[in-house]
Amino acid sequence: MKLWLGMGVALVLFSGCNSTQNIQLERKNAQQALIIQQQQLKIEALSKVLTSKKQGRSRTRTVVPRTKKNIKLKKVEDNNFNSDYMYPQTRSTPKAKKVTKLAQAETATTTSSMMGKAECIAMIGQEKFDKYTQMFGSESASIKRCKMLKAMRN
Repeated sequence: MKLWLGMGVALVLFSGCNSTQNIQLERKNAQQALIIQQQQLKIEALSKVLTSKKQGRSRTRTVVPRTKKNIKLKKVEDNNFNSDYMYPQTRSTPKAKKVTKLAQAETATTTSSMMGKAECIAMIGQEKFDKYTQMFGSESASIKRCKMLKAMRN
């Protein structure tokens, strides 16, 4: 009998705890469902507002109001116009400069190509001429070096 009484008390306790846990879970579920429904209503209201604004934008165009100022154009006096200044006739001078530069370059190359050993030694000195001859292996290479130095100086 004590055994049955102990089991009965245990069953009542377990069933009571189980039912309170179920009630608590049902309350939490109901609260969460209510929160979800409220959020869905807010989302629907916002989407309706957005769609109405989008449709309203496409239907109506904003018109920029015109200014009320009456702008009067001023008459421009062009008495300082000079056709010689605006349209100079000296366009052929750059070509002449190019031709003279080319002629000078041609004469420089012909004179530099005629440079000899004596002129090179006079320009850079005997020691450097010998040094360049040893470095480059021949006198003609050192004379080319002198030509290059002379061209750079000019």
